[in-house]
Amino acid sequence: MSGELIVVSNRMPTAAVPSGGLVFALHETLRKTGGIWIGADPEHHASPAGQLKKIGDQTFYKRLAFEISEEDHETYYLGFANSVLWPVCHRRGDLVQMSRSFEEGYRRVNRRLAEQIVNVAGPNDMIWIHDYHFFPLASDLRSLGFAGKLGFFLHIPFPALGDLGALPSSANLAQWLAAYDLVGLQTRSDVARCLEMFRSETDAELMPDGKIKYGDNRVAVRSFPIGIAVDAFVAAAKETFEHAELDGDLKDDLVIGVDRLDYSKGLPNRFRAFGRYLETRKDRSRRPSLLQIAPPTREEVSAYRDIRHELEELSGRVNGENAALDWTPVRYIHRNIDRDVLAKLYRQARVGLVTPFADGMNLVAKEYVAAQDPEDPGVLILSRMAGAAEDMTQALLVNPYDIEEMSEALAQALDMPLAERKRRHAHCMEQVKNTDVLRWNESYLAALKESRSTFSWAKFYSNGAESNV
Repeated sequence: MSGELIVVSNRMPTAAVPSGGLVFALHETLRKTGGIWIGADPEHHASPAGQLKKIGDQTFYKRLAFEISEEDHETYYLGFANSVLWPVCHRRGDLVQMSRSFEEGYRRVNRRLAEQIVNVAGPNDMIWIHDYHFFPLASDLRSLGFAGKLGFFLHIPFPALGDLGALPSSANLAQWLAAYDLVGLQTRSDVARCLEMFRSETDAELMPDGKIKYGDNRVAVRSFPIGIAVDAFVAAAKETFEHAELDGDLKDDLVIGVDRLDYSKGLPNRFRAFGRYLETRKDRSRRPSLLQIAPPTREEVSAYRDIRHELEELSGRVNGENAALDWTPVRYIHRNIDRDVLAKLYRQARVGLVTPFADGMNLVAKEYVAAQDPEDPGVLILSRMAGAAEDMTQALLVNPYDIEEMSEALAQALDMPLAERKRRHAHCMEQVKNTDVLRWNESYLAALKESRSTFSWAKFYSNGAESNV
């Protein structure tokens, strides 16, 4: 008998009809099939409840929240998840902040959540767990006796083998991931790094069917490049844009960047490259403007406060050296902008500047391409370090550490002939359509349904028989 789909993520929607690519896709799936979405309660509690509680709209599927305390938030979320795992996965081991309390809080929250999930999950339910907050959740669920299908998807880059040494010895990523039936990653490069990790483990073995055997478990590792809700985003971009702020210097030669304020996004180098372009441009009458939207995130972590101060200084310097009475070269907005407004801004922009140092996929790159007028498209400048660059090869690919190369790419993009812009855009748009978020969602769940959990065989059959797929 088939069971329910249970989705687990740190954040979940509380509105009846959520917006945003991933949230929208999972919402649409659960709306059609029914099931349960489990996420963290946005409020902190002095004594977290021992069971999940209903939250938000319950019309099409259940939304259940797990409670955390202020200490949990400091140790599990800000601590181990975002001060240890995040920098390790983004190749910034120098920013790791190690504390025994961080690791203890991370394991405590995952274990407590596993205990709450097994109280609501049936033996035939399929559980799909999202992101680095819950690497060990499958291992905890297996130890509590859950024998059903367990899938995992990592939305950020998979760490390189050398960076894994920054993790505490007790954080055994290979052992944690082996408890899943299917591990989904963004790119083929991520899969290669994951396989390299398993090959370094003496207990791991690559099987003829491509799965990894680790102890008694077998896990499949595959890439599922995530995308956006293409049709909805295209429709939003086409709507008439009547906005007072689009007057004056934002009407012509607009360069746009949209990123959370995070050190992995390469924003200081982006500002430097734009400043370098202004210094070296041949046509001094040309007045391009960089509109950088960078909403705040995790401001309690010191590395995020540092980058905010650096960007404020850089934007002030570029403007001070280049601005005129009727022209502001850099407009830096440190707050959220409505997604439908962003779609229209993308369509107005001659250049989309997406230059992270490391990124699992980067959906801004796909949003920018989807928003363009195919008869007069803008040009995407894309970091080679973004997952999107693996398939969007007709973007202008750049090294985000090379200021000169990015400056030259800006000049090339702003001067690019229409025929070349249309050719590059058509290729990129094809990749955007091929990875539509609903297609991503369906392909992952189809692969998980085809997998067979090995846990019950390894746990309960004394003859040591293993399951086959």
